[in-house]
Amino acid sequence: MNIKLIFTEPLLGTCPGNKDVATEFILSKRPEGIADDEAAAMVSNEQAVENASTIFARTSDGGLILWDYQIKGFFKDACSMMKRVPGSLSLKLKAHKKVIDGLVFIKPRQIPISVIGKVEILERPLRAQTAQGERMALARSEMIAAGSSIEFEIIILDPGLGESIGEWLDYGALRGLGQWRNASYGRFNYEMQ
Repeated sequence: MNIKLIFTEPLLGTCPGNKDVATEFILSKRPEGIADDEAAAMVSNEQAVENASTIFARTSDGGLILWDYQIKGFFKDACSMMKRVPGSLSLKLKAHKKVIDGLVFIKPRQIPISVIGKVEILERPLRAQTAQGERMALARSEMIAAGSSIEFEIIILDPGLGESIGEWLDYGALRGLGQWRNASYGRFNYEMQ
């Protein structure tokens, strides 16, 4: 199934701008190392914006991308939330994370972003309730405008999951993709073929 997401709200970058932070995190989760294409994207990201920002991954020629696993992660989150909705298709799906990991595949690995306008920077406060009381910090992210889009293919090994994917995409139209979804960032419309 071929999918096109057209963002109706701006989308925020999610990769750390500091290459060393990304490398250490990935190595902690994947002891076998970092794939060459991931390492290349991190190297080019380092020059993109200040290290304290979250940014978009980039191809070797500077094009913005999302990774395939970001779409899978979105599907897992959407399914998890839809399991709370009585009568949803997701409610019937047992061990949904394992099912999505093993039966749903996204192509290409690097999903090009068709950017409308130029990349902007969004700075915003972050609040957290901690044992020491409320804490505040600033977050800084690259942001692309509404109207930008991505296209990718979904390969489903269990045809019964097709309707669930539509349910997850419908949820994404409300929830969004990427950072700061609570504030409506990353919402999208989609076309499915």
